[in-house]
Amino acid sequence: MVDIMDREQQRQAEQLALDIAAVTQRPKCVSAFFCQECDSAIPEARRRALSGVSRCVACQEIAELRARHYQSGR
Repeated sequence: MVDIMDREQQRQAEQLALDIAAVTQRPKCVSAFFCQECDSAIPEARRRALSGVSRCVACQEIAELRARHYQSGR
C-alpha cells in the first residue's frame, strides 16, 4: 500500500526531473553567423543543430585538439 510519504517522494522526483529537463534543454545563446576564429560563414544546418555555436567545423576541431593536447600535457 502506498502511503502519503511515498506519493510525496514520487511527486518531488517527478518535479526534479522536469526542472532538470527545463534547464538542460534551454538554449545557451544565439549561434554566430561567422566563425570567431577564421571569419568564414557557419552553415545554417550547423547553427540550427548546435545552439550557441561560434566556430566553423574546422576551427572547432582544431580547438578540441588543442584542448586535448593541453589536458594530456599536465
